[in-house]
Amino acid sequence: MKIAFPTKDWATISGHAGQAPNWLVFDLTEYREGQTLPAPTRIELAREQLPHYFKDDGPHPLDGVELIVACSAGDGYVRHMKKRGADVVLTGETDPAAALDHILKGETLPEQRFDITTTLCKLRDLFSRH
Repeated sequence: MKIAFPTKDWATISGHAGQAPNWLVFDLTEYREGQTLPAPTRIELAREQLPHYFKDDGPHPLDGVELIVACSAGDGYVRHMKKRGADVVLTGETDPAAALDHILKGETLPEQRFDITTTLCKLRDLFSRH
């Protein structure tokens, strides 16, 4: 399983996943409980590759990711990523390692914090192509 986290600084989970240019992707395909977690792959997206702008007209650097963990994302983004094979989970946790630890232990992630951009995204998504 591949799990991706949008980030602005390569250290914290950011909000507004649809416009996030930087991503940490953990490939847990070979991971087994008790092993050291693999280091994440850093993916930097060009503007036209940002999920907010991507036209679904070809392969994408985030293809193969099954779970996206972000601090905020609009409903259109969630639907769009579902069509591309990835579930989106929103959380108030900002540390990717802590979020990954919760997921691997089967624990619930901390609740999402209020973010005005999420409200704005929900309004925008009323008119989204997704």
